[in-house]
Amino acid sequence: MKPHTPATQLHAKPSAHFAEKLAATQAQLQIAAAELQPLKQASSLGAEDVVITHIINSLQLDIPVFVLETGALHADTLALLERLQAHSRAPIQVFKPQHEAVLAFVKSPGQQGIFESIANRKACCGVRKLEPLGRALQGQKAWITGLRREQSQARAEVAAQEADLTNGVPIQKLNPLVEWTWGDVWHYIATHQVDYNPLHDQFFPSIGCAPCTRAISLGEDFRAGRWWWEDENAKECGLHVKA
Repeated sequence: MKPHTPATQLHAKPSAHFAEKLAATQAQLQIAAAELQPLKQASSLGAEDVVITHIINSLQLDIPVFVLETGALHADTLALLERLQAHSRAPIQVFKPQHEAVLAFVKSPGQQGIFESIANRKACCGVRKLEPLGRALQGQKAWITGLRREQSQARAEVAAQEADLTNGVPIQKLNPLVEWTWGDVWHYIATHQVDYNPLHDQFFPSIGCAPCTRAISLGEDFRAGRWWWEDENAKECGLHVKA
């Protein structure tokens, strides 16, 4: 089988104002570390998130990172998590779903239930992602995400800082890469030799749980590989809800 061209070669094309965007991102994270404690970075271990973690580490900011280990992640994602835990200056916290809640979902509607209705799929996200997220963010003033406006129509109005609700609790959400392009992200990864998920080399621009993520084809939307059996307007798990 012919090897895939690395994502760093395919996508590393910075925009004209990349240097200014990077400086703004660094400044936002430095201000947040000084003024919005306690706060954490949420990482799905995708390209955007490994960039943010790298910047946090390079600036030696006191911002811990957390990962939602849903119990359904790709093997490549889990391997990257181990490497990040081994090498990151910032603490890497791992939050898992409540085991009994997972077993209850597997009992009914079953592991294939996510394909039968949006309600079932969102219930699975609730068990595997939303409940652990609530624990991860308990007591925090703010959290940091890798949301970018370019990612989808649903995220086109995302701001660099905005009010958020996590399980009904108000919190500030910071999106330091909001103006970055996909080319900007990969330019940073290539320039700084950031470790990334090899699934990106296999045309997975957006990586979630293994049953809910597939590679995309040329010309498909950035998030087409997420919950691909659902309507385009439904493609969020509930992690990002504005106040």
